[in-house]
Amino acid sequence: MNQTHASSPLAGAVHDLASEVVLALRSGDHLATVCGAAGIDEDDRTGIAAVRVIGADLLLPSVLYGGNPHPGDVAVLDRAVREFPPKPDAPAATAWSHWHMISTLQRMAPPALGAPPAPGAYAEPDAAWLEEAPWQAFTHQLSVLAPLAVPAAPSAVQRAAANRAVDLARGFVRAVRRRDWLQAAGAGRWLTATGGAPDTLGLDGGLEFVELMGGHDPRVALHVRAARLMDGAGAR
Repeated sequence: MNQTHASSPLAGAVHDLASEVVLALRSGDHLATVCGAAGIDEDDRTGIAAVRVIGADLLLPSVLYGGNPHPGDVAVLDRAVREFPPKPDAPAATAWSHWHMISTLQRMAPPALGAPPAPGAYAEPDAAWLEEAPWQAFTHQLSVLAPLAVPAAPSAVQRAAANRAVDLARGFVRAVRRRDWLQAAGAGRWLTATGGAPDTLGLDGGLEFVELMGGHDPRVALHVRAARLMDGAGAR
């Protein structure tokens, strides 16, 4: 674990895990085990918590390249869902992240591992709060929920992002000016996923700048790489 980039064991595990996702996205090797490369297994409590932070992006290489994810990664993501369910008073973004982890597992897991990771149906959470949120808060919440910005995964959050593309573009510019590279990368990923970026925004160049300035954070690199793959520019 690289503690140079971490202030705690959990932060170090998140850094290592996100770094391995980025490597898989760059290489196109969606069949390799991300968790195994990061030294995480089902008995690693800190690693499981890190997977909960990364969320469904653990399986992002398989989502974007196609094919079944590594069974080890499926098992660890399933364990994270079971070990860290949202509390009744959890923020809406936490409920949405949990919902997306479950829906991704059900959509992407191989048949042998494709049973629902939690008993019963887990309904899509409410997203009405996004419709009235000021554009600054809207951008912040959408950046937290950037793992939902993937193809073929419709949700109320994705519809809100598509309907408020101008607000997201304003938020992207604001995040860049504030040097909040993680928020900018998340907003840029959403704008790419929904195809709603205004032509005047210069999103491609903006994402290149965000990666240059904030790419030392693998979560920033993850969102930028996801955006490039979704717009067909993954080779850049």
